[in-house]
Amino acid sequence: MNDFLLFYAESNIVCFIIFAIMFIHDLKRIDSQEKQLKYDHTLLAFMLYFVSDSIWAAVMSGAIPKTTATVLIPNISNMILMAAITYCWFTYALATAQVPNRNDRGFRIVSALPLALTVMIVIILFLVAPGVLLDEEYSLKPIYSVLQVGPPIIYIIGVLVFTIGRAQKAPTPEERSRLLYVGVFPLMVVIGGIAQVLSHSDSPIFCFSSTVLMIIFYIRSMEGQISADPLTGLNNRGQLSRYVSQENTIRREGRLTYVVMIDINDFKKINDTYGHNNGDKALVAIADALRKAMGKSGVPGFLGRYGGDEFILIAHPMAPTDMEELEQTLRDCIHEACANANMPFDITVGIGYDRLDFDNGDSFHSCLERADLKLYDNKATVKASLSA
Repeated sequence: MNDFLLFYAESNIVCFIIFAIMFIHDLKRIDSQEKQLKYDHTLLAFMLYFVSDSIWAAVMSGAIPKTTATVLIPNISNMILMAAITYCWFTYALATAQVPNRNDRGFRIVSALPLALTVMIVIILFLVAPGVLLDEEYSLKPIYSVLQVGPPIIYIIGVLVFTIGRAQKAPTPEERSRLLYVGVFPLMVVIGGIAQVLSHSDSPIFCFSSTVLMIIFYIRSMEGQISADPLTGLNNRGQLSRYVSQENTIRREGRLTYVVMIDINDFKKINDTYGHNNGDKALVAIADALRKAMGKSGVPGFLGRYGGDEFILIAHPMAPTDMEELEQTLRDCIHEACANANMPFDITVGIGYDRLDFDNGDSFHSCLERADLKLYDNKATVKASLSA
């Protein structure tokens, strides 16, 4: 049993250190966004669970004598921390899926209820009626298992509902894949826990499986941050270069390819008059509108921030007429987003696009130049119509 305790504790310590490295790395970031903070909360909950689980291993091995307190305290701690892990991942999923009312006070209170009720019930039972959870031989009763799995199941269902719903409307395959991974992640963690219970193994399978899955997810997250614009979350110039360099992505069988340039009119005036903070809000509003427009149009493609107040879209419609509908959808979504943002100024954009003709030796950069010229012609037309 001492060998069991040593192996089990060492495994949890190693997993704790790995999570701590990820956690400390994130703490050093000066540009942490909401979903990154939620992710860090999940890391912290996992780390506390590993500590609590090691204490329970000491009780199981006999290193700590079994009493009502020594059996219930680590098990109750594990129960609460498992609920906390799934709750933190639930809040992370909400931030990733950009659920509109996720930060409303009422929504937050309702979301925290399963976790809060679990904490309240088990503490009351421990203080008032520990026999409800534990028999005379210090074995946990079935009600403990019900309380242990109840809240995590609720949060896992919530994660699946929000992420799968959002994934169905995702404008790009990459975003759809990311949302689906966020959704199925807690299921994979639970499978690791079930495998440990069913195998009756002394190995900390849950610890190992959770750590491997979190490392994979962390790597994917870092790759996403490298390829994403930090303000808008859209693809950056580096990701654009990778996209256009791969023929199987920029050239799609049975579809056309168009390069679309989008630019905010008089953006410098917005910054000078209303401040750069409002300018940033305008950029974020436009980015969200472009995502929504791509989802509504059904036209696949690449969406990114080209630089400053310029955005780029590489669209793959079935026919040229689809581009006219896409342009109108883009403008409608931008108008709606800016109206909902309640900004103290109106936002209009110029849109220019041109077809990338592969059959005649056309190149992306040549097409980009033509789209850029049409963009500035369109900006002049929009400004003239507004001043008329």
